[in-house]
Amino acid sequence: MELQAYTTTQITDIFHEYGITATLQRVEIAKVMLLKKQHVSAEQVLEAVNRGRGIVSKATVYNTLRLFASKGIIKEVIVDPIKVFYEPSTTAHHHFFNIDTGELTDFEVDFPLVENLPMLPDGLNVVGVDVTVRVRGGAS
Repeated sequence: MELQAYTTTQITDIFHEYGITATLQRVEIAKVMLLKKQHVSAEQVLEAVNRGRGIVSKATVYNTLRLFASKGIIKEVIVDPIKVFYEPSTTAHHHFFNIDTGELTDFEVDFPLVENLPMLPDGLNVVGVDVTVRVRGGAS
């Protein structure tokens, strides 16, 4: 999906393709998420959507982001048990997470980062491997 400033009609069409019911709140959240390449927390999405208007609750933002991630519209990146980012890029790529600055950045490689995965239990298949490299230091 190309990142751009989508109209409400375009967002509604995307929702239809993914089997999502369109609501005003979901449309507003999608407009924020699909505008540009970014890594944002649910709190940042809440702030961007509301901008002092208070039209979307915190619970709605969290639930909507989880819904979008489960449907494949956005990607959820869990950097630790209490820090989750969301991004519009759903293609396979990896991340650096700077523990000091809280910044998450993408990186891609032309070779497998993980080889020789352990034997999977019967009936299970690998659907993806996401690598997050935690780093310290750098600009503050």
